[in-house]
Amino acid sequence: MRYFKWWYKKTRIEKKSAFIDLLCAVPLQQIYGCPLGGIGSGTITRGWRGEFCRWQLNPGKYHYETVIADQFTVCLRRKGQTVYQQVLSVEKPSALQGWNWGYCGRYAFYHALYPRAWMVYELPGQNVVLTCRQISPVIPHDYKDSSLPVGVFIWEVENNSEEPVDVSIMFTLQNGTGTKGDRSGGHWNEPFALQDGGERVAGVLLHHCTPVNPFTFAVAAREKAGTVITHLTAFDPAGSGRDVWQDLLQDGKLESPTGKSKQTQNGEVTAAAVCASCTVPAQGHGTLELALVWDMPRVHFGSKERLHLRRYTRFFGSNGDAAPALSHYALTHYKEWERKIEAWQKPILEDSQLPSWYKSALFNELYFMTDGGTIWLDLPPDCLPQDLQGPGAAKLSHLLPVLREYGRFAYLEGQEYRMYNTYDVHFYASFALVMLWPKLQISLQYDIAVTVLNEDVQPRQYLVCGKTAQVKVKNVVPHDIGDPDDEPWQRVNAYLMHDTANWKDLNLKFVLQVYRDYYLTHDALYLQDMWPVCQAVMESELKFDTDNDGLIENGGIADQTYDAWVVDGASAYCGGLWLAAVRMMCEMAEVLGDTETRQKYDAILQKGKESFERLLWNGKYYNYDSSGSSTSSSIMSDQCAGQWFLGACGLDQKEVEVFPKSHIVSALKTIFEKNVMSFAGGKMGAVNGMRPDGVPDTSSVQSSEVWVGVVYALAATMIQEGLVQEGFHTAEGCYRTVWEHLGMAFQTPEAYCEKKVYRSLAYMRPLSIWSMQLALESKARQAPSPTPPQKNPLHP
Repeated sequence: MRYFKWWYKKTRIEKKSAFIDLLCAVPLQQIYGCPLGGIGSGTITRGWRGEFCRWQLNPGKYHYETVIADQFTVCLRRKGQTVYQQVLSVEKPSALQGWNWGYCGRYAFYHALYPRAWMVYELPGQNVVLTCRQISPVIPHDYKDSSLPVGVFIWEVENNSEEPVDVSIMFTLQNGTGTKGDRSGGHWNEPFALQDGGERVAGVLLHHCTPVNPFTFAVAAREKAGTVITHLTAFDPAGSGRDVWQDLLQDGKLESPTGKSKQTQNGEVTAAAVCASCTVPAQGHGTLELALVWDMPRVHFGSKERLHLRRYTRFFGSNGDAAPALSHYALTHYKEWERKIEAWQKPILEDSQLPSWYKSALFNELYFMTDGGTIWLDLPPDCLPQDLQGPGAAKLSHLLPVLREYGRFAYLEGQEYRMYNTYDVHFYASFALVMLWPKLQISLQYDIAVTVLNEDVQPRQYLVCGKTAQVKVKNVVPHDIGDPDDEPWQRVNAYLMHDTANWKDLNLKFVLQVYRDYYLTHDALYLQDMWPVCQAVMESELKFDTDNDGLIENGGIADQTYDAWVVDGASAYCGGLWLAAVRMMCEMAEVLGDTETRQKYDAILQKGKESFERLLWNGKYYNYDSSGSSTSSSIMSDQCAGQWFLGACGLDQKEVEVFPKSHIVSALKTIFEKNVMSFAGGKMGAVNGMRPDGVPDTSSVQSSEVWVGVVYALAATMIQEGLVQEGFHTAEGCYRTVWEHLGMAFQTPEAYCEKKVYRSLAYMRPLSIWSMQLALESKARQAPSPTPPQKNPLHP
């Protein structure tokens, strides 16, 4: 009832979205394919049938609508006559009845390997095959092109007939995203051409002039010898579409009027078309190159308090006139993008030791890097520490240099769970960031660190317990950095389900990521800045060791990332994370020459290790908790999370091990036997909780779920410990359940149950699959890598 009252006030009175809407879940649509766009500039998802069907241009806000006018159409002409003209869509809509719809799906094939996708059309009766290759500039370790709001469509034409054929590809696009704003009036289109460096592109700009976050689409094509580009500046997508259809049918080209279109009136909608044409010889090939750009450089979040600049404005300006330049850049640089993408992916794809499903999962789960409501902002060069997040910023000497150079990055917990940088979940997903865009991980960590050092005295009532508490407590890691419908970074902790200041895992996950990041990047300045923050959050955490046995205790509530699964006393999950964090505090103190802190945490570690084994080890695995309750002996699939991070940092060797290796291996084998193989025939991954008798733990909704990101982390831990086949089998169950049996491609959920009940589509945590790749690479090198220096790198 408390939640319903809050939901009604939020959605019906304030007219805003709930950060978690339990009453209006996003319905499952088994239609999605590879999204378009770079990181943090908004995304447009194309379905596997070619439709443009999921839109995220406003930061963190999704619109699920197939815009039927957004299509590719092919026209074939032989000997001066049009012999075939077809919308490349299986749809048969009520709109645009003047077009030839209903392409037969038996002659079309879809393949995706993010950030690219391929659609193959075997045109019936024409001896012509079209392959549309879709490319987005998502390139590891690239902090410029990876930020661009562009997608490129390369159409390869294979003419298998004995006579030449004139081929035209027409790209039509509605001015808008299918919302009521498309009919608000004031929108208009205009043709453009841009020549630079001997390369010319041409197309149409579609100016979408909304009061908040206006933007411009560009549909463009590349001109080259033998290619003709024509356009239609405006047509009515709500009508029959007969004029544009007949225009193309007549000669395979569009009339190309000059000048701007008129502005739409209230209730009207407009669209545009760009056509690229070439002649393909008999038994020959041709190529047509088109692009889609969206330029929304200056954005407000829901509160409309502050104006923000997207990352790409650093390179293309923030005046809202960059669409022509972005189109030109995309069409002249996509080949370089593809070379870099192939160089990155090829070693993995050609590794015969890796199963095919894993290669698909590894790259395709990266869709969430761009399509997670992601925002990547550029800081103005005159930004001061106090402009960021209060007095804490001044205590981090390299905060401003990092954020000025690499910007601010945030992504949602999930498309349905709208909180930015949800930290207990990012803990799992962060492997994708630190391995592929490490500077974004470091930027994110600086933002968290600033928040840790600040205090917010604003009271807020929590929905579950009904109590009032501070939104943000000093020296405690926040749950998230805010709601996109509010003002992220300025008002943190949008999550109202629990008072997360008492959660046991958030502080620990910060410490674990700091050392992991340093271990993989060797960024000594980062470590130096983070060290006092790590000390502060660990001091805050020490209060949870209520009996001074070197081990923290949970509070008899759901006080960690499993926020509906009660845990009491010492626990395998939080206790394991605690000991791993204590171990890493010792390592960081050693690197930085802080002998006193090293000795302090070494003493805690020795005491805590003994307590952990005594209270939780039962001879086969670590009990869920030490409470002695009826479910205390449950087998938790995530019980080795601390070991997972230790192994990723090379701290699992005999001389530095925290948990006895024999115990870890025994626990993992028990999880595989019980949580994996005794659940759903061993074909759906690992259930979160399993009773010793092989029956799922149903004490909470979460204990009986499978969490995809947790399973990938579990698989990585198995690989680290030499249980490679078990790890692959465990992870394969999740991949096949989500991507094949449930049809949830490019919308991997947080959780599902054995009976095909799922929760929270398109979720952050499954990015943890990249920890599997790190484990495999470390195994291949036969040694932990890289090895950090053992003395203070700042004072050689």
